[in-house]
Amino acid sequence: MKKNKKKNIMKMQRTQRRYIAFGTCLLLCLWVVSFFAKISLSSINVEVEKLGKEVTKQEKTNQSLSMKINELASLENIQAVANNEGLAYNNGNIVIINNQ
Repeated sequence: MKKNKKKNIMKMQRTQRRYIAFGTCLLLCLWVVSFFAKISLSSINVEVEKLGKEVTKQEKTNQSLSMKINELASLENIQAVANNEGLAYNNGNIVIINNQ
């Protein structure tokens, strides 16, 4: 009877050690995965910041170009170009089309 008890206790201790070793390995693997995930997230955040700066720069460029287009399309500028080319502004030639 004592031998069986000792065997059972020894089996339980071996099983317990295996569970502890498995748990330790699992925790170590989770830590490594977490570490690499944080590194990946950090690099993605840096890339997002770069793209955000590029978007802001492009928006400023677009706004500048829109202002330049509006300036070039102004009536005064059109009349100046027409006068330089020997053309005349005739208000009677303007036709307004209504889409109804």
